[in-house]
Amino acid sequence: MRPVELLIPASSLEVLKIAVVFGADAVYIGGEVYGLRAKAKNFSREDMEEGIAFAHAHGVKVYVTANILAHNEDLAGVRQYFAELREIGPDALIISDPGVYMIAKEVCPEIERHISTQANNTNYGTYRFWWEQGAKRVVTARELSLDEISGIREHIPQEMEIETFVHGAMCISYSGRCLLSNYFTGRDANQGACTHPCRWKYAVVEETRPGEYLPVYENERGTYIFNSKDLCMIEHIPELMEAGIDSFKIEGRMKTALYVATVARTYRKAIDDYRTSPELYRQNMDWYRQQIMGCTYRQFTTGFFFGKPSDESQIYDHNTYIRDYTYLGIIEGRNDQGMYRIEQRNKFSVGEEIEVMKPGGDNLTVTVRGIMDEEGNPVESAPHPKQKLYVDLGIELDQYDILRRQEE
Repeated sequence: MRPVELLIPASSLEVLKIAVVFGADAVYIGGEVYGLRAKAKNFSREDMEEGIAFAHAHGVKVYVTANILAHNEDLAGVRQYFAELREIGPDALIISDPGVYMIAKEVCPEIERHISTQANNTNYGTYRFWWEQGAKRVVTARELSLDEISGIREHIPQEMEIETFVHGAMCISYSGRCLLSNYFTGRDANQGACTHPCRWKYAVVEETRPGEYLPVYENERGTYIFNSKDLCMIEHIPELMEAGIDSFKIEGRMKTALYVATVARTYRKAIDDYRTSPELYRQNMDWYRQQIMGCTYRQFTTGFFFGKPSDESQIYDHNTYIRDYTYLGIIEGRNDQGMYRIEQRNKFSVGEEIEVMKPGGDNLTVTVRGIMDEEGNPVESAPHPKQKLYVDLGIELDQYDILRRQEE
């Protein structure tokens, strides 16, 4: 069985550290330019240097996205950017555009080059083409079945790596090559500025009856004909491994630290359990299912892995996320009074029961015994996001433990 990498997204330096601590083998991030998540916080040069140093100190790799579909005016900047990345030293670049790829090959040949899913990688001939160009890894198109991925593995060099999305939001367009956002708003999804029009509500208008909106399908919330469920393959780790996939990729470079911690921890344990014993993996399935719903998600689908999905399994009928837990903050350190410092993200109060998520898999229910502001003044509640606070939870905590509240 081939070794399997768990590849986790990070939108910021804080989230990168959470991904590392909660079980990632590798983390992928975007710089401030040339990635497909322009609305994410992304990484300055200083944050990227610190994040790579932190990850490498923990034996974790870092990949940088540069996967826009470049225009003429982008190429000079790409060259300069790659020269800077050569100095910073990420482990790989994720690229979709052949012109950008050739610049990377010339400017920073020592950095591995991975081919993004945006390049529509649907057959073993494409994989072999990129291998001959010097690419180490290719990310499968999301439209491939496990049988097709197995066929690719059989026809490419054993040293070549296959990376596949196994969890997260699904784009309605072919391998994410979407034109809707640009058409409706002038913001180009292929330049990193997607407005997610697949999540909007649509109706049909008949040509001779302008202004009369006919629902395509209707429930009490409206019609969401492009809105896909989220991918989740936590119940199919054996099939993914048997297909010869080298890297299990999680979607979510705009998601919270709670999402990243929850998904990373759950897939880490599932992969490790299966490697230890397939029976252990089967025994813990209820735990995986329960934990993976501990962050914001839509209903789940297995996507195209088992063939073309039916409308019922692929398309969701509204655009509302399901949220069973609220993210409260991350433990950053401890003061002289034994209280733990956090940057508070949502409201909680003294006397309230909350949960502590530990990287190893434990969830501890605790009561908030005290809250203190940065000046040392006791307060009864923490109503404003982003403020620094100190909390007394009555137990020993570690840096990067996550606080959350279960919702009714």
